[in-house]
Amino acid sequence: MTASIRARATALALATAATGFAVPAGTAHAATTCSTGVWLASYYANTTFKGTPKKTACDTSINENYGTGDPAGVTLPKDNFGVRWSLTRDFGSGGPFTFTAAARDGIRVYLDGTRKIDLWKDVSTTRNKTLNLTIPKGKHTLRVDFAAFKGSANVKFTYAPRTTASVDKTKPLAPTGLKAPATGHAFTLAWTRGAELDLAGYRVHRRTGTGAWTRISGSALVTTTGYRDLPAATGATYSYAVSAVDKAGNDSGLSAAVTVTSIDEQAPAAPTGLKAAATADGRGYTLTWSPNADTSAYQVYRSTSADGPWTLLGTVAAPSYTDTKVATRTQYFYTLIAMDAATNISGRSAAASAAPLAIRPDAPRNVAAIASGSVIAVKVTWNLPREQAVGSYTVYRSTTSPVDPATATALNCAIRGEGELGGDTAQFSCTDSASLRRGVTYHYAVTQTADGLESPLSGEAAVTFPGDEEPPAKVAGLTVVPTEYGVRLHWDPNTEPDLARYTVYRGELYEDEEGRVCYDPHAVEWLSPGTTEYLAERLPDGEKGCYFVDAQDTWGNSLFLLERDTNVVEFTELDLTPSVGTPEGSPVDLTAYDVSDGVRLGWKDVADAVGYLVYRWDRDTGRYESVTPEPVTGTAWTDTTAARGTTHFYWVRAVYADGTESLPGGAYAIVTP
Repeated sequence: MTASIRARATALALATAATGFAVPAGTAHAATTCSTGVWLASYYANTTFKGTPKKTACDTSINENYGTGDPAGVTLPKDNFGVRWSLTRDFGSGGPFTFTAAARDGIRVYLDGTRKIDLWKDVSTTRNKTLNLTIPKGKHTLRVDFAAFKGSANVKFTYAPRTTASVDKTKPLAPTGLKAPATGHAFTLAWTRGAELDLAGYRVHRRTGTGAWTRISGSALVTTTGYRDLPAATGATYSYAVSAVDKAGNDSGLSAAVTVTSIDEQAPAAPTGLKAAATADGRGYTLTWSPNADTSAYQVYRSTSADGPWTLLGTVAAPSYTDTKVATRTQYFYTLIAMDAATNISGRSAAASAAPLAIRPDAPRNVAAIASGSVIAVKVTWNLPREQAVGSYTVYRSTTSPVDPATATALNCAIRGEGELGGDTAQFSCTDSASLRRGVTYHYAVTQTADGLESPLSGEAAVTFPGDEEPPAKVAGLTVVPTEYGVRLHWDPNTEPDLARYTVYRGELYEDEEGRVCYDPHAVEWLSPGTTEYLAERLPDGEKGCYFVDAQDTWGNSLFLLERDTNVVEFTELDLTPSVGTPEGSPVDLTAYDVSDGVRLGWKDVADAVGYLVYRWDRDTGRYESVTPEPVTGTAWTDTTAARGTTHFYWVRAVYADGTESLPGGAYAIVTP
């Protein structure tokens, strides 16, 4: 065979993933997953592809000569077995393709579910079929069904693009994901390989500014997804784009462009004329200097010594800077570095200095902390005599007393003026809502900063929030029981006195070689704290999934929300799906639902119908059995004989005046006990 058939029968261990939760190990087999462009082969002990495949495997091609033996090595019959290959891949821009099929005995080829080749017959010699067709752009699914009826069996199928210029007029898609460094000496371009099956290579284009595009990759095509260009290091700005070329010579449009700038290595001259003077309000220093040619920004440095070390204060574009973060009675020295657009830097300017400042504001008074009644937030208030309220404020928060600014949290809250008290006192406030916790006592103190100087700490205020941050215990004893009318959940009650509710989550079961996880869980029901069971009315069609139940207290704490911790139970629904499928194209639009005295069926009136016959699926006989010996004349009927505690499947056929019946319309009803 073209690819080995690998059995995957190892038990799955517990696993975790970023988007899921681990569930207990089980005995289910992991599904076979094949790489892009590789066929998934499923082997059946019949030619109708019914039931579970005897084995699945990955095939890089379809080219098999089974002779008269067992193709899968899993005790398939020598005659009357079937193999189904399928794959889904991106065909890029699509275009003309050739399908080539050869088989003894039957072969059918489908594109997106539409049959394209049909050689379905028991024959004694190999038959061949070639089909030319156009595949639209994007992702499509190919399926090949092969039936070995009697005697020797062989099958071969290939698909390939038609690449002659007279046939293929479809341009490939423009390349995507083009990337390049923003600046540098040389520029290494990289882009994403296209999905075209007939891709021949790429062409690289460049332009300066908004000028015309010029191909720079030469006459030969670039066959990789990268290209290196070395323009002159003049500081010029370039744009790059890439086009794709297929084997028929069709050239795509240009990709989205990337813009880069070549490096500029010439440094500007050191700034001159630096001066430092106190600001008009006496709360800092204003620096000025002479503008520099070929300079886009200036870096301003400060030190308490004329010889450094120097600390960067900021970067500015204009030839001036104001320093307001100064300490009392401190002599400061300043220097500059010029920087051009290419980040080349000059040498340092000569240092400048000014006389030191010496002003310290008063500390805020009457600090109070008021807890919010609805959310976890604290409003901190303070005041000062109006003539002393001259600066900005910093509110410190600590879980210990006294408040130490070196270890406390300086809040990033908006300071609001609350007006004046008695005409001579100014009132201020800020609201703290960042990372506060219940059951913790917080201490607050405030300072005022003016002229670059910070005041002493104010007096303290404290507040404690009620409640706790301990989540309820993990819900235990969860059982999930599939029934004929859905899935029943039951769990042991939690005993926490502040329990507020249970949340039922359902997820999809995801399996890989390392284990099994409950993927993408989402809440499906919120239940009162006294509830210990839940019924999910679901169609019993054998679907797999997982459930867990999370407990939440009145403070919003839960193990799942806080720690992503929970007990997960997986399940497999019962499968009551009829073995006979409902055909398409029926004029009867049927609905069915549970009522107190049975199952109520309803449908729209069908033109020319003189009545309707109702059938119900009988699992014992494996057929849809009539439950209305005579045609029903209306457009509704109640099945009062439908048993409760199961799911019923129905057909309704329209009856015409000549006695013929239409194709059946189908529906089901979940009937709880």
